[in-house]
Amino acid sequence: MTAAYKKLLKCVACVRDMTDFEPDIALVLGSGLGGFAEEIEIAATVDYAQIEGFPQSTVEGHKGRFVFGTLDGVKLVAMQGRVHYYEGYEISDVVLPTRLMKLLGAKVLFLTNASGGINPDFHAGDFMMMTDHISSFIPNPLRGENIAELGTRFPDMSSVYDRDLQDMIRKTARDLQISLREGVYVQLTGPSFESPAEIRMCKTLGADAVGMSTVCEAIAANHAGMKICGISCVANLAAGISPTPLTHAEVQESAAKAAPKFKALVAEVIRRIGKTQ
Repeated sequence: MTAAYKKLLKCVACVRDMTDFEPDIALVLGSGLGGFAEEIEIAATVDYAQIEGFPQSTVEGHKGRFVFGTLDGVKLVAMQGRVHYYEGYEISDVVLPTRLMKLLGAKVLFLTNASGGINPDFHAGDFMMMTDHISSFIPNPLRGENIAELGTRFPDMSSVYDRDLQDMIRKTARDLQISLREGVYVQLTGPSFESPAEIRMCKTLGADAVGMSTVCEAIAANHAGMKICGISCVANLAAGISPTPLTHAEVQESAAKAAPKFKALVAEVIRRIGKTQ
Protein backbone atom coordinates (compact mmCIF):
# COMPACT_ATOMS: atom_id res chain seq x y z
CA MET A 1 0.00 0.00 0.00
CA THR A 2 1.50 3.33 -1.06
CA ALA A 3 1.83 6.35 1.23
CA ALA A 4 -0.59 8.29 -0.98
CA TYR A 5 -3.20 5.54 -0.69
CA LYS A 6 -2.77 5.31 3.09
CA LYS A 7 -3.34 9.06 3.32
CA LEU A 8 -6.40 8.75 1.09
CA LEU A 9 -7.89 6.00 3.26
CA LYS A 10 -7.38 8.15 6.38
CA CYS A 11 -9.28 10.98 4.70
CA VAL A 12 -12.08 8.60 3.73
CA ALA A 13 -12.32 7.31 7.30
CA CYS A 14 -12.42 10.88 8.60
CA VAL A 15 -15.32 11.78 6.30
CA ARG A 16 -17.13 8.56 7.16
CA ASP A 17 -16.99 9.56 10.85
CA MET A 18 -19.10 12.59 9.88
CA THR A 19 -21.45 11.15 7.24
CA ASP A 20 -22.34 7.80 5.71
CA PHE A 21 -23.85 9.43 2.60
CA GLU A 22 -22.92 7.57 -0.61
CA PRO A 23 -23.04 9.78 -3.73
CA ASP A 24 -23.45 8.53 -7.28
CA ILE A 25 -22.12 11.72 -8.91
CA ALA A 26 -19.17 13.91 -7.89
CA LEU A 27 -19.40 17.55 -8.96
CA VAL A 28 -16.48 20.00 -8.87
CA LEU A 29 -17.76 23.57 -8.75
CA GLY A 30 -15.49 26.01 -10.54
CA SER A 31 -15.19 29.78 -10.17
CA GLY A 32 -18.59 31.48 -10.10
CA LEU A 33 -20.50 28.22 -9.65
CA GLY A 34 -20.11 27.79 -5.89
CA GLY A 35 -23.71 28.94 -5.40
CA PHE A 36 -24.90 25.78 -7.15
CA ALA A 37 -24.86 24.13 -3.73
CA GLU A 38 -28.06 26.07 -3.00
CA GLU A 39 -29.80 23.83 -5.56
CA ILE A 40 -28.97 20.73 -3.50
CA GLU A 41 -31.16 19.28 -0.77
CA ILE A 42 -28.32 19.04 1.71
CA ALA A 43 -27.82 15.92 3.80
CA ALA A 44 -24.42 16.83 5.23
CA THR A 45 -21.50 19.21 4.79
CA VAL A 46 -17.85 18.58 5.60
CA ASP A 47 -15.34 21.41 5.66
CA TYR A 48 -11.96 20.53 4.22
CA ALA A 49 -10.40 21.72 7.48
CA GLN A 50 -12.27 18.95 9.32
CA ILE A 51 -10.48 16.25 7.31
CA GLU A 52 -7.08 15.33 8.73
CA GLY A 53 -4.31 15.87 6.17
CA PHE A 54 -6.67 17.24 3.53
CA PRO A 55 -5.39 20.15 1.38
CA GLN A 56 -7.09 23.50 2.00
CA SER A 57 -8.47 25.76 -0.74
CA THR A 58 -6.91 29.23 -0.42
CA VAL A 59 -8.39 31.00 -3.45
CA GLU A 60 -10.91 33.80 -2.98
CA GLY A 61 -14.38 32.61 -3.96
CA HIS A 62 -13.62 28.95 -3.22
CA LYS A 63 -15.50 28.07 -0.01
CA GLY A 64 -13.63 24.89 0.89
CA ARG A 65 -16.16 22.19 1.76
CA PHE A 66 -17.95 19.10 0.51
CA VAL A 67 -21.72 19.28 0.19
CA PHE A 68 -23.55 15.94 0.26
CA GLY A 69 -27.17 15.72 -0.80
CA THR A 70 -29.70 15.16 -3.56
CA LEU A 71 -30.90 17.04 -6.60
CA ASP A 72 -34.38 15.80 -7.52
CA GLY A 73 -33.47 12.45 -6.03
CA VAL A 74 -30.01 12.19 -7.60
CA LYS A 75 -27.36 11.56 -4.94
CA LEU A 76 -24.28 13.71 -5.33
CA VAL A 77 -21.34 15.29 -3.58
CA ALA A 78 -20.24 18.75 -4.64
CA MET A 79 -16.88 20.37 -4.02
CA GLN A 80 -17.39 24.03 -3.14
CA GLY A 81 -13.86 25.09 -3.94
CA ARG A 82 -11.17 22.97 -5.52
CA VAL A 83 -7.46 22.73 -4.73
CA HIS A 84 -5.00 24.00 -7.34
CA TYR A 85 -1.42 23.01 -8.07
CA TYR A 86 -0.35 26.68 -7.98
CA GLU A 87 -1.33 26.87 -4.30
CA GLY A 88 1.85 24.94 -3.56
CA TYR A 89 0.47 21.44 -3.02
CA GLU A 90 1.96 18.28 -4.44
CA ILE A 91 0.02 17.08 -7.46
CA SER A 92 -1.03 13.96 -5.50
CA ASP A 93 -2.76 16.26 -2.98
CA VAL A 94 -4.44 18.24 -5.77
CA VAL A 95 -6.19 15.06 -6.99
CA LEU A 96 -6.80 13.64 -3.51
CA PRO A 97 -10.36 15.10 -3.43
CA THR A 98 -11.21 13.39 -6.72
CA ARG A 99 -9.98 10.04 -5.44
CA LEU A 100 -11.78 10.59 -2.14
CA MET A 101 -15.13 11.15 -3.88
CA LYS A 102 -14.55 7.98 -5.88
CA LEU A 103 -13.99 5.93 -2.72
CA LEU A 104 -17.08 7.49 -1.14
CA GLY A 105 -19.13 5.94 -3.94
CA ALA A 106 -19.18 8.36 -6.89
CA LYS A 107 -19.16 6.72 -10.30
CA VAL A 108 -19.33 9.90 -12.41
CA LEU A 109 -17.12 12.98 -12.15
CA PHE A 110 -18.64 16.22 -13.48
CA LEU A 111 -15.95 18.89 -13.81
CA THR A 112 -16.60 22.61 -14.18
CA ASN A 113 -14.25 25.58 -14.34
CA ALA A 114 -13.70 29.10 -15.60
CA SER A 115 -11.25 29.45 -18.49
CA GLY A 116 -9.65 31.81 -20.93
CA GLY A 117 -10.84 31.55 -24.50
CA ILE A 118 -8.20 30.78 -27.13
CA ASN A 119 -10.47 29.86 -30.01
CA PRO A 120 -11.11 33.13 -31.92
CA ASP A 121 -14.79 32.20 -32.29
CA PHE A 122 -15.30 32.13 -28.52
CA HIS A 123 -16.64 35.03 -26.46
CA ALA A 124 -16.66 35.77 -22.73
CA GLY A 125 -19.66 34.01 -21.21
CA ASP A 126 -19.62 31.07 -23.64
CA PHE A 127 -19.85 27.51 -22.34
CA MET A 128 -17.44 24.93 -23.76
CA MET A 129 -17.94 21.21 -23.32
CA MET A 130 -14.56 19.53 -22.99
CA THR A 131 -14.01 16.84 -25.61
CA ASP A 132 -10.31 16.35 -24.90
CA HIS A 133 -7.45 17.96 -23.01
CA ILE A 134 -3.72 18.71 -23.03
CA SER A 135 -1.81 17.89 -19.85
CA SER A 136 1.77 18.31 -21.04
CA PHE A 137 2.50 21.40 -18.90
CA ILE A 138 1.64 19.98 -15.48
CA PRO A 139 3.07 17.05 -13.52
CA ASN A 140 1.16 13.83 -14.18
CA PRO A 141 -0.77 12.93 -10.99
CA LEU A 142 -0.05 9.24 -11.64
CA ARG A 143 3.71 9.77 -11.40
CA GLY A 144 5.38 7.65 -8.74
CA GLU A 145 4.39 4.26 -7.40
CA ASN A 146 1.06 3.21 -8.88
CA ILE A 147 -1.94 3.00 -6.56
CA ALA A 148 -2.99 -0.41 -7.80
CA GLU A 149 -6.11 -0.34 -5.64
CA LEU A 150 -7.43 2.46 -7.87
CA GLY A 151 -6.25 1.54 -11.35
CA THR A 152 -3.67 0.19 -13.77
CA ARG A 153 -0.12 1.49 -14.13
CA PHE A 154 -0.65 2.64 -17.74
CA PRO A 155 -4.27 3.79 -18.20
CA ASP A 156 -5.64 4.44 -21.67
CA MET A 157 -6.43 8.11 -22.36
CA SER A 158 -8.08 7.88 -25.78
CA SER A 159 -11.57 8.72 -24.48
CA VAL A 160 -11.28 10.46 -21.11
CA TYR A 161 -14.51 12.43 -21.53
CA ASP A 162 -17.30 9.89 -21.83
CA ARG A 163 -18.96 10.06 -25.24
CA ASP A 164 -22.41 9.13 -23.97
CA LEU A 165 -22.20 11.94 -21.41
CA GLN A 166 -21.07 14.32 -24.15
CA ASP A 167 -24.15 13.41 -26.19
CA MET A 168 -26.31 13.98 -23.13
CA ILE A 169 -24.79 17.43 -22.54
CA ARG A 170 -25.31 18.40 -26.19
CA LYS A 171 -28.97 17.37 -26.10
CA THR A 172 -29.55 19.07 -22.75
CA ALA A 173 -28.07 22.33 -24.01
CA ARG A 174 -30.29 22.17 -27.12
CA ASP A 175 -33.38 21.45 -25.03
CA LEU A 176 -32.62 24.41 -22.73
CA GLN A 177 -31.71 26.61 -25.72
CA ILE A 178 -28.28 27.29 -24.24
CA SER A 179 -25.47 27.83 -26.73
CA LEU A 180 -22.72 25.24 -26.24
CA ARG A 181 -19.24 25.30 -27.70
CA GLU A 182 -16.98 22.25 -27.80
CA GLY A 183 -13.24 21.96 -27.67
CA VAL A 184 -9.92 21.04 -26.14
CA TYR A 185 -8.91 22.41 -22.73
CA VAL A 186 -5.28 22.87 -21.73
CA GLN A 187 -4.13 23.15 -18.12
CA LEU A 188 -1.10 25.29 -17.30
CA THR A 189 0.32 25.62 -13.82
CA GLY A 190 -0.52 29.25 -13.00
CA PRO A 191 -0.93 31.30 -10.91
CA SER A 192 0.25 33.95 -13.38
CA PHE A 193 -1.94 34.34 -16.43
CA GLU A 194 -0.41 33.19 -19.70
CA SER A 195 1.71 35.41 -21.90
CA PRO A 196 0.55 36.15 -25.45
CA ALA A 197 3.35 33.93 -26.77
CA GLU A 198 2.18 31.05 -24.56
CA ILE A 199 -1.38 31.50 -25.83
CA ARG A 200 -0.12 31.36 -29.43
CA MET A 201 1.72 28.14 -28.51
CA CYS A 202 -1.43 26.62 -26.97
CA LYS A 203 -3.45 27.60 -30.03
CA THR A 204 -0.87 25.93 -32.29
CA LEU A 205 -1.14 22.78 -30.18
CA GLY A 206 -4.90 22.70 -30.73
CA ALA A 207 -6.28 24.13 -27.48
CA ASP A 208 -9.54 26.07 -27.50
CA ALA A 209 -9.51 27.19 -23.85
CA VAL A 210 -6.91 27.46 -21.10
CA GLY A 211 -7.02 27.30 -17.33
CA MET A 212 -5.20 26.27 -14.16
CA SER A 213 -7.19 23.21 -13.06
CA THR A 214 -9.33 20.25 -14.13
CA VAL A 215 -7.03 18.16 -16.35
CA CYS A 216 -5.11 16.58 -13.48
CA GLU A 217 -8.45 15.71 -11.83
CA ALA A 218 -9.68 14.11 -15.05
CA ILE A 219 -6.51 12.02 -15.30
CA ALA A 220 -6.91 10.75 -11.72
CA ALA A 221 -10.60 9.99 -12.24
CA ASN A 222 -9.92 8.17 -15.51
CA HIS A 223 -7.26 6.10 -13.74
CA ALA A 224 -9.82 5.19 -11.08
CA GLY A 225 -12.43 4.10 -13.64
CA MET A 226 -14.89 6.98 -13.28
CA LYS A 227 -17.01 8.32 -16.13
CA ILE A 228 -16.04 11.94 -16.75
CA CYS A 229 -17.63 14.99 -18.31
CA GLY A 230 -16.74 18.65 -18.13
CA ILE A 231 -18.03 22.10 -19.00
CA SER A 232 -15.91 25.24 -18.94
CA CYS A 233 -17.26 28.77 -18.68
CA VAL A 234 -15.14 31.01 -20.91
CA ALA A 235 -14.78 33.89 -18.47
CA ASN A 236 -12.42 36.01 -20.54
CA LEU A 237 -10.44 36.04 -23.75
CA ALA A 238 -6.87 34.86 -23.26
CA ALA A 239 -3.79 37.10 -23.29
CA GLY A 240 -2.99 38.52 -26.70
CA ILE A 241 -6.62 38.03 -27.72
CA SER A 242 -8.09 40.23 -25.00
CA PRO A 243 -7.35 43.94 -25.55
CA THR A 244 -7.03 44.53 -21.79
CA PRO A 245 -4.83 43.03 -19.02
CA LEU A 246 -6.30 39.96 -17.32
CA THR A 247 -7.41 39.97 -13.68
CA HIS A 248 -8.92 37.41 -11.31
CA ALA A 249 -11.70 39.91 -10.58
CA GLU A 250 -12.66 39.85 -14.27
CA VAL A 251 -12.81 36.05 -14.22
CA GLN A 252 -15.05 36.09 -11.12
CA GLU A 253 -17.31 38.79 -12.56
CA SER A 254 -17.78 37.04 -15.91
CA ALA A 255 -18.36 33.67 -14.26
CA ALA A 256 -20.95 35.22 -11.92
CA LYS A 257 -22.85 36.74 -14.86
CA ALA A 258 -22.95 33.37 -16.62
CA ALA A 259 -23.85 31.48 -13.44
CA PRO A 260 -27.66 31.31 -13.85
CA LYS A 261 -27.47 29.57 -17.24
CA PHE A 262 -24.49 27.52 -16.10
CA LYS A 263 -26.39 26.28 -13.03
CA ALA A 264 -29.45 25.44 -15.13
CA LEU A 265 -27.37 23.43 -17.59
CA VAL A 266 -25.40 21.57 -14.93
CA ALA A 267 -28.51 20.79 -12.88
CA GLU A 268 -30.42 19.35 -15.83
CA VAL A 269 -27.44 17.24 -16.94
CA ILE A 270 -27.19 15.83 -13.41
CA ARG A 271 -30.90 14.96 -13.42
CA ARG A 272 -30.48 13.13 -16.71
CA ILE A 273 -27.33 11.31 -15.60
CA GLY A 274 -29.24 10.21 -12.51
CA LYS A 275 -31.86 8.52 -14.65
CA THR A 276 -29.16 6.35 -16.24
CA GLN A 277 -27.60 5.17 -12.97
